[in-house]
Amino acid sequence: MPQDQLSLTFAALADPTRRAILVRLAKGGATVNELAKPFEITLQGVSKHLKVLESAGLISRGREGQFRPCQLEPEPLDVATDWIVQNRQIWTERFDQLEQHLKRMTTDNQEDEKP
Repeated sequence: MPQDQLSLTFAALADPTRRAILVRLAKGGATVNELAKPFEITLQGVSKHLKVLESAGLISRGREGQFRPCQLEPEPLDVATDWIVQNRQIWTERFDQLEQHLKRMTTDNQEDEKP
């Protein structure tokens, strides 16, 4: 079943190891060995995380001799950020409306309780 880009991005970002890898790649390209250093998982485990990130379009892999350095690809993060910003406005407005409604209910209940 094909998934949309936004779903792939959020699924990839759901894991703290993958988020940490992206933070590292934001500083510049790195090999699998360099990316694996701070983690207590195998190179194979890091490679699996990299495959998820690559499938989501969040990283790309080049080829330099026998090395395949990884690079951050920020476009999917930009799409996710735009979606969050756009929907945050809607959520904020709805929470504001809910807050006003609850205040009116509280005020109405207090007035009903007065003798």
